[in-house]
Amino acid sequence: MKKLLFAAHSLGVGGIETALITLLEELVKRGYEITLVLEKKEGIFLDTLNSKIKVTQYTPSNNKIVLIRKFINMCKQLKFKAKYKNKFDFSAAYATYSLSNGFVARTASENSALWVHLDYLTRNENDEEKTKAYYKELKCEEFKKIIFVSKEARDNFLKLFPNLSQKAIYCNNLIDGKKILQKAEEKISEQEYNFQNQSQGISEPNQEILSQTQEIPEPRQNITTFLNVGRHDERQKKLSRLIEAAEMLKKDSLNFRILFVGDGQDFKLYKQMVEQKDLQDVIIFLGKKKNPYPYYKISDCVVLTSDYEGYPVVFLESMILKKPIITTNVSDYEQIQGKYGIVTTKSVQDIYNAMKDFIQNGFEIKEQFDYQKYNQEIIENLEKIF
Repeated sequence: MKKLLFAAHSLGVGGIETALITLLEELVKRGYEITLVLEKKEGIFLDTLNSKIKVTQYTPSNNKIVLIRKFINMCKQLKFKAKYKNKFDFSAAYATYSLSNGFVARTASENSALWVHLDYLTRNENDEEKTKAYYKELKCEEFKKIIFVSKEARDNFLKLFPNLSQKAIYCNNLIDGKKILQKAEEKISEQEYNFQNQSQGISEPNQEILSQTQEIPEPRQNITTFLNVGRHDERQKKLSRLIEAAEMLKKDSLNFRILFVGDGQDFKLYKQMVEQKDLQDVIIFLGKKKNPYPYYKISDCVVLTSDYEGYPVVFLESMILKKPIITTNVSDYEQIQGKYGIVTTKSVQDIYNAMKDFIQNGFEIKEQFDYQKYNQEIIENLEKIF
């Protein structure tokens, strides 16, 4: 039985965390012995982990006194090395941005991998020197493999590090299609579905209003429901674009609503924007959800307005649940264009145009997504790496 170690930051709500849990569950089913090392042993998904997965913690000191911090971290590193040095057949730094994840993975196995979830060159606005410095700080050259979840991220990395082409691998995220389809059938309360009294409704994130007894009503006629699922982070997700597009759609007197599932550091910013623009009747904040899939079911279209992504998990979720997608031209958008939805530029005007066109004309999905075939190809790639 092969022993694998994955290092991650935490298990809060997010696409990276969802992809990690799906991956670990699949590997447990296939007989791998899994250890998960968390920088913070917390998060809404922590209690959903398979009991066969061993969970431990490695948290570096952040003491403000430099000498004390360095001494504590040196001791922590020595202790970790003594216990785990090359004890695993494979190890991965799954949270790309975490320096401590990198140390854990490189220590635990000679067969270590850095998992890259974003196109960092695009994130850094094509600043090559800044992006090079970032990867060098992560000590990317010391990993045996560098795994990219999107082709665009890998291609842009190789522009900067052509000498690492043998290490750079494209391998997309697994998706648990069966579980997604099952969880989409869970019930939502009539109160949350109808959204009649938004001013008296949800004002803060983190609230669950799932009812286990009430049937999900059929989508209302003549009202187009858009859905955004993700972290409220303006730097990356740019939900301000979606709010501004909603303002334009409302001025056109179009019949629509937008559901925001998620929360994050810019939740209050977005709430204030909605209130200032008097959009409370068309934009509904539902908070973060362990299970966002029933909200896909009651929606007509999923909208992504990000500046950059890795490969968006929301793409896969939408394709499995047969919901059209409107997305900005982030990584791997070519898979969506014309088949599963509409791709726009990152301008508010283009997003508005696409949403207006969807309200008036809809969109017919052109291909059936086979998640089992998709997963099998990924598993074959991963087993070669392990």
